[in-house]
Amino acid sequence: MNPTPTATLRLAPSILSADFARLGEEVRAIQAAGADLVHFDVMDNHYVPNLTIGPLVCEAIRPHVTIPIDVHLMVEPVDSLIPLFAKAGANLITFHPEASRHVDRTLSLIREHGCKAGLVLNPATSLEWLDHIWSKLDIILLMSVNPGFGGQKFIPATLAKLRTVRQRIEAHRVSGGQDIWLEVDGGVKADNIHEIVMAGADTCVAGSAVFSAPDADGGYRTVMQALRQAAAR
Repeated sequence: MNPTPTATLRLAPSILSADFARLGEEVRAIQAAGADLVHFDVMDNHYVPNLTIGPLVCEAIRPHVTIPIDVHLMVEPVDSLIPLFAKAGANLITFHPEASRHVDRTLSLIREHGCKAGLVLNPATSLEWLDHIWSKLDIILLMSVNPGFGGQKFIPATLAKLRTVRQRIEAHRVSGGQDIWLEVDGGVKADNIHEIVMAGADTCVAGSAVFSAPDADGGYRTVMQALRQAAAR
């Protein structure tokens, strides 16, 4: 049985695909175009084979937007960076369980610093990581590509994983648990977002799908409207 799609779809453009020479302008543009979150990919050339951005860039873009900054930490070890990103203006912080010595403690650390906390599961990462930490989760992020680079193609097997996690989130909520967002990241486009949302995602990261469109004449707004319309069709 397919889960019921959520009424609200949050779009989180990933600035990994933005023009870094004009990053303040880019994040202002996506907020003006209707983005719900700014997705901030942090890679360390250790946990993943790429090197991107750190807390100073997060701090630099914070004054340019009022929407939440969604920080995805692809780093190992992870705990030492959490206070730095919280201080830099992050609102949500997610991390990979393989990068933490103690997943429960890392989730608590994020919350202690005033941010929403979440776990990121790669395509081959087992859902068993979720079994004992439901009460600590504000968000679950399923990777629909193998992390490290933008512009990759969506892995179709993610749809079945999304359905399973959505069902487990709903069972947790029905039993008195807190609401938990279900985010998907990797290869989200207008031609597959409907399937992704029908499988249970309520938050979608879109990088190249948004930033590949020039923002002249409202290009980002047009792309995000197209994504929302495709999701709701």
